[in-house]
Amino acid sequence: MYDVVVVGAGHAGIEAAAAAARLGRRTVLVTFDRAAIGRLSCNPAFGGQGKGHLVREVDALGGLVGRAADRACLQFRRLNTRKGLAVQSSRAQVDVDQYPAIVSGLLDAIAGLTIVEAEATALRIANAAITGVVLADGRVLDTAAVILTTGTFLRAVMHRGLHQEPGGRVGEGAAHRLAHDLKDLGLPILRLKTGTPARLDGRTIGWDRIEKQEEVADGRFSFEAAPAPRLGHIDVGMTYTNEATHAAIRGGLDRSPLFSGAIEGTGPRYCPSIEDKVVRFSDRDRHLVFVEPMGLNTHAVYPNGLSTSLPEDVQDAMLRSVPGFEQVAVMRYGYAVEYDAVDPASLGPDLSHKAIAGLWFAGQICGTSGYEEAAAQGFVAGVSAATGTPFVLKRSEAYIGVMLDDLVSKGIGGEPYRMFTSRAEHRLVLREDNADRRLMAIGRVLGLVDDATWAAFERRLDAIERGRAAFDGTTLVPDAATNARLVAKGLVPLRRPSTLSEILRRPEVEIAVAAELGGLAPIDVDVAAQLEIDVKYAGYVVRAEERARLDASMDDVVLPDVEWGALTALSTEVRQRLARAQPRTLGQVKRLPGVTPAAVGVVAAWLTRRG
Repeated sequence: MYDVVVVGAGHAGIEAAAAAARLGRRTVLVTFDRAAIGRLSCNPAFGGQGKGHLVREVDALGGLVGRAADRACLQFRRLNTRKGLAVQSSRAQVDVDQYPAIVSGLLDAIAGLTIVEAEATALRIANAAITGVVLADGRVLDTAAVILTTGTFLRAVMHRGLHQEPGGRVGEGAAHRLAHDLKDLGLPILRLKTGTPARLDGRTIGWDRIEKQEEVADGRFSFEAAPAPRLGHIDVGMTYTNEATHAAIRGGLDRSPLFSGAIEGTGPRYCPSIEDKVVRFSDRDRHLVFVEPMGLNTHAVYPNGLSTSLPEDVQDAMLRSVPGFEQVAVMRYGYAVEYDAVDPASLGPDLSHKAIAGLWFAGQICGTSGYEEAAAQGFVAGVSAATGTPFVLKRSEAYIGVMLDDLVSKGIGGEPYRMFTSRAEHRLVLREDNADRRLMAIGRVLGLVDDATWAAFERRLDAIERGRAAFDGTTLVPDAATNARLVAKGLVPLRRPSTLSEILRRPEVEIAVAAELGGLAPIDVDVAAQLEIDVKYAGYVVRAEERARLDASMDDVVLPDVEWGALTALSTEVRQRLARAQPRTLGQVKRLPGVTPAAVGVVAAWLTRRG
């Protein structure tokens, strides 16, 4: 008898199994192939806009993805650095072979976690509760808690041109029997699509024609106390498609499964195939392509931005029209995968099934796209299954909370969900840099943050507080000597006594300069960055935190079972929207598209009268 069974060993399954086992539950992770644990099916990278926030949040809570990405990191970037702090994100290029090996090593070190190579074919259910998982070889894993993290493998079909074959990834099979079993349970099933570009031989790329990307030498995701050294280093480049590329694509659309009707599933709006981009954005004369080497011990290169399911000859013509790819050799052609997913609007706030006790879902089976979204969902499901209590973060606490609330209250709108900073209404509060200050105490209470990491976190908090006290407590007066030092640094002289914090709030003043003016000792780089953010954005953050508290209070107002059609004070359209969505809190009512503030007021008044 196992306490928790996790089906699928992608990024959701890894976090789910690790969390459950580390919380003391006897856990089994079922996978087709042990060697495929943590495999990077698409691009060899973690992070990106909004996604970097998720990685840091999972790490702050005690998950694995941030540590593994840091250990496999070959290049690190900060995105949107010319924009505000709220939308700045991190992205790490990782080694395609080493990342799975590192994750497998982390899992092997967890006591109470067993890995089973098998195909899960059915769930055993009695009295509306999970009792076990049936494997293809006839074995039954008895359990009262199952987490399905099957990725793109449910009833999966791969497409390239007019050719089709079963499988959720090249060289791997599809989970047909489990897909049919879930359908027989009456779960609302969606048909979705994803895709990947060709893999190119880096030895045949004209690197002199590829623009080099900027990077951050010492960037990392994890808050761990003793960060692991970088695995190595690679350069990532950029190039662009052109009209010849687009002409080659248009010439092959008649054999594209995306446009011939062979693919029924909907692909991700924000990560479309190149043929979709060329058709939808016909006015664009070029599209950006990131040229990403995939590891230290492989010549494979990932052309990020050229995802496609076009026939091989069309892919050849398309690729060789791109600057730097004129003589390129293809190691593996791009393809699309069509697969089944479960409508997440049918799930509870912790991704549990509403009617079957002991059943959770996480990752692409919930209609999301991306390693980072999957890892965050897996962590939530793993903690919930292990503790027997829904692990729920509010929208005002974490991007994880934003994502899960979006999924279960709105669904995915028929297309794979992808995290962006624009989805969070409290972006200034939910920054990447403060993920530890927001969430690490929660991970510590759970028992998933180790002593060394927690001690380092406490030291960091103490250093930030001491720095803040020093800046608040040091005052400069506008005498001749002080103003001469300011002018020498290109700063406007003082007109009145000012604390160092007040001086640091000036946009042009950097923290090192302010500290020097006040005679303070040099500050640790990491602490200095946090202190500068806290001081410069203090007024904005206070207002943002107040708004977040107000919204959180609405999320605390739980709705009873409501017959929305009977609330005649609401318009017919709003009643229909509410009846479809079945919101569970007043906050979810507020966030539903088409529900006006006046309608929210009507619902709040009805609740008050109801008592």
